Amino acid sequence: MKKLIDTSCSIETPEGIDFSSTIAGPIPRTLAYAIDLGWRCLIYLGIGLVTIFTGNVGVGFFLVITFLLEWFYPVFFEVFRHGQTPGKKALGLRVVNEDYTPVNWSGSTIRNLLRSADFLPVFYLFGITSITLSKKFQRLGDMAAGTVVIYTPQKINSLLDNEITPIAPSQPLTPQEKQAISNFTLRTSSISEARQVELTNLLEPITKSTGSEGLNLVKSIGAWLLGKK
Repeated sequence: MKKLIDTSCSIETPEGIDFSSTIAGPIPRTLAYAIDLGWRCLIYLGIGLVTIFTGNVGVGFFLVITFLLEWFYPVFFEVFRHGQTPGKKALGLRVVNEDYTPVNWSGSTIRNLLRSADFLPVFYLFGITSITLSKKFQRLGDMAAGTVVIYTPQKINSLLDNEITPIAPSQPLTPQEKQAISNFTLRTSSISEARQVELTNLLEPITKSTGSEGLNLVKSIGAWLLGKK
């Protein structure tokens, strides 16, 4: 009997809410990287054509821009575009933390700076080997940053109530709290309102409110965590 590789991964919150997704393997991630590399090369070419006649100043400017694009191009998109560079978006992929919360500056910076280690000894051999052997298809940078690359089966905004206004939390949240609030916000359509109020009352230390007011505030914080604008 053939045994298929299970690429699904799920997390159950303390409230009993399940959140699952499919981990992206090496092939779609390689294709996404190739698309991003193509975009960067086009930018390099454009800048090179502009600075080629400006002497040493132009060369210095070109080198600085090249460095920033090479190392912080993915960081910018992963932080400000919900974990998706143009290449990842084209392939339906997204970078998230291992608890499925949005990736932040530190996590994205760590995973991308360690691409230099993944590249060793040549052609991303360490990175490809790590992805292949890892249970969650994580390269070395992902392991260090605590991130994974998942498929995005549908847009998050389509799962959110259009009437929810995103609100940033008034105090720092732990990864577990972020995960619980995000998952709860996505699953409210399958939970009775009475049960929703019961669950959000448990978050009174965070929301400073209970009942319908606390429920609406939790949904608003969840929408913000999920990247709704």
